[in-house]
Amino acid sequence: MKVQYWPYSLKFRHPFTISKGTKTHQPTLIVELDHMGIKGYGEACAIAYYNIPVEKMIADLETKKQFVEKFAFTDPERYWHYLHHLFPQNNFLVCALDIAAWDLYGKLKGKQLYEMWGGDISKNPVCDYTIGIDTIDKMLAKMKEKPWPIYKIKVGTADDIAIVRALRENTNAELRVDANAAWSLETALKLIPQLKELGVELVEQPLAKDDWEGMKVLYRKSELPLYADEACVLEQDVEKCKDHFHGINIKLTKCSGITPARRMIQKARELDMKVMIGCMNESTVGAAAIAHLLPFIDHVDMDGPLLLEEDLATGITYDFGKIGYSGMPGLGINYTGIYQK
Repeated sequence: MKVQYWPYSLKFRHPFTISKGTKTHQPTLIVELDHMGIKGYGEACAIAYYNIPVEKMIADLETKKQFVEKFAFTDPERYWHYLHHLFPQNNFLVCALDIAAWDLYGKLKGKQLYEMWGGDISKNPVCDYTIGIDTIDKMLAKMKEKPWPIYKIKVGTADDIAIVRALRENTNAELRVDANAAWSLETALKLIPQLKELGVELVEQPLAKDDWEGMKVLYRKSELPLYADEACVLEQDVEKCKDHFHGINIKLTKCSGITPARRMIQKARELDMKVMIGCMNESTVGAAAIAHLLPFIDHVDMDGPLLLEEDLATGITYDFGKIGYSGMPGLGINYTGIYQK
């Protein structure tokens, strides 16, 4: 096994703002695993508030590169356990390597990943499109620029209801809101009934990630389904979300890859909870990993490649929210190593 990597800073089409801040570029790391000439690719984005920049991913990988390469690769799940112990403090790097391992494994077997897992893509959920926080006029302009069946609206401002009302007046599309932990319990209890009247489908991470007592109250009183994001990072978080949220949003980068994400989906099903998989604004490399999990989940937010001005691969398509596959094995992508305009 040989490993290579490439750091990128991918430019957004529009500055991307959530309640935690604004960014114009998405730093990301692409890794390649080469096993006897067959190559698998993976990706992990760097998120500032998790304190794992691309530079740390690279430094950790360089420190233990010989151990990454010396593993006798047979299947991705064994490899993930090895990587998990090799990089216990760097889930992001483990995610990139895990995705690459699954891509490699699918190519070795000559099958698309969802086929290997027994997935039926005929009933896949439709991908939403995210409207980041901005002035109401600019948020409306972003929506009109991209006609879409489902929008995820970032909120966490003093004007949340005015924002959602203005968007609702201009579309019949499904609307979801994501507060990114910005509300207090009092604010959530006040806003959620109004959001329901505006036809909002669900609310993502309304309260702070550690406000479990507040979520217990909100769960009992909420008129809309509540989905955990920041409160559900790792496998052990899924069970904690029971009776606090109606569903969970899994991020491959944060949980450390496809391998644990599949277990998280299974655990959520056992607990009778809904499942969404979200993106961290990955390129098509990372989005493709999400695409193969679609047959097993209820909602998906994998619009990273749509939000970016620059992409790094081809193979996954978006047709008014419906995801298309290339038919090629593994992730089914063609990584070019250059920006795709």
